[in-house]
Amino acid sequence: MAQKSYPNVIIPQHGRGFFGIGIYAAKVSHNIGTLWRSADVMGADFMFIIGKRYSTMKTDTLKSWKHIPLFEYESFEQFRSSLPKDARLVGIELDERSVPLMGYRHPERAVYLLGAEDYGLPQSVLECCDDVVQLPGRFSLNVSVAGSIVLYDRILKIAERVQQ
Repeated sequence: MAQKSYPNVIIPQHGRGFFGIGIYAAKVSHNIGTLWRSADVMGADFMFIIGKRYSTMKTDTLKSWKHIPLFEYESFEQFRSSLPKDARLVGIELDERSVPLMGYRHPERAVYLLGAEDYGLPQSVLECCDDVVQLPGRFSLNVSVAGSIVLYDRILKIAERVQQ
């Protein structure tokens, strides 16, 4: 089947640096597939999961595994020791320390970390994050939705910086 071409499609502008996104202790595999698809669409360089093994997911209709590497880590310690040089670890969590996403300036080299659907990011993980960011609202969103919003915010703000 031929893919349609749209003249007004916006291709994410990457700018300098790189970014990846992942989930700590994902409970539902569909959320991994949905986030992976969003990461592919929004130009992420990689995706990762901590504490959960990947299997084929119906929500990843783009077969994003062909386009964006997925790294699997057994523990947070293993993941942390594998972070790219000079990358900032950005936790996405409702927390006393978190800053609103609306005013957040995304780093050039960022690794975004979302928490498990049922309990978020543990305090021990939050303490290792360089930044902690929260989305608007009193309650947490679905993890793949939250990740997609963060990715969209990043490409929007990076595009603005590139154009200036």
